[in-house]
Amino acid sequence: MTAVALVPLLIWFVASICVMTGADYDAFRAWIATPLVSVLLVLLAIAVFHHAQLGLQVVIEDYVHTEWLKIASIALVKFAAIGLAVATVFSIVKIALG
Repeated sequence: MTAVALVPLLIWFVASICVMTGADYDAFRAWIATPLVSVLLVLLAIAVFHHAQLGLQVVIEDYVHTEWLKIASIALVKFAAIGLAVATVFSIVKIALG
């Protein structure tokens, strides 16, 4: 499901960045402050980090054979994904709200 959600979000993001090429800092901040853009960026961030976490979990489950190391690695990946997603969403909200 995350891959399906990422397709339109990434197409929108790449197209938007291409349109913003050459824009100055203030124009870019104003673009992020648009409510629809902020919501889509938050959705993109959540989908990217969740998708990455799921992919890494599958790799760990397939290739790490020591049970305690597998559990610790999966937990570390989950915490890292959550932490990075929260930091990204916080940054988007901070920019959007000024």
